[in-house]
Amino acid sequence: MKGVEEIGSKKAIRFILYSIFHVIYHRIIEHFFFIPPARKLFLQLVGAKVGKDTIIMDVKFFNWHHRGPKGLTIGNECYIGDESLIDLYESVTLEDQVTLAQRVTVLTHLNVGYKNHPLQKFFKKSAKPVVFKKGSVVGANATILQGVIVGEKSFVAAGSLVAKDVEPNSLVAGVPAKLVRKIK
Repeated sequence: MKGVEEIGSKKAIRFILYSIFHVIYHRIIEHFFFIPPARKLFLQLVGAKVGKDTIIMDVKFFNWHHRGPKGLTIGNECYIGDESLIDLYESVTLEDQVTLAQRVTVLTHLNVGYKNHPLQKFFKKSAKPVVFKKGSVVGANATILQGVIVGEKSFVAAGSLVAKDVEPNSLVAGVPAKLVRKIK
């Protein structure tokens, strides 16, 4: 198999194990841990750092096999809305009092495919952590790309695509997201 040849057998086994873990996580969440405190507890048990008074709705995590649950840090009094997608290829950090509304997508890597894919020479595989600073809010259906830092007490409007850092105390909106105004 081409994928195993590219990444090696050790990484392939890790991928398979975390894929099984991923399926189990979502089955357990659907049937047993359907209330937010139970989801939080489960994530803590598998190694994620989750602060007090944090609410985690039906969030989907993917690429567990790279950083694992330890790549996820969520502070106190955070909220992550239903149907949000969080890529754990690299680390994702939510400081205290961060809100991610429904269907927010957080991407920590870019990869167009196999090493011989014709676009690899233009879009090299890359991965960078994403950080949400204290008190930031991300509106529904927004997408945050790899390496972005969403500044303290900033607001990302619904439907925005954030490809660059967001300054503290600011409102950004659009595709791509641009500064609308500073928040005082």
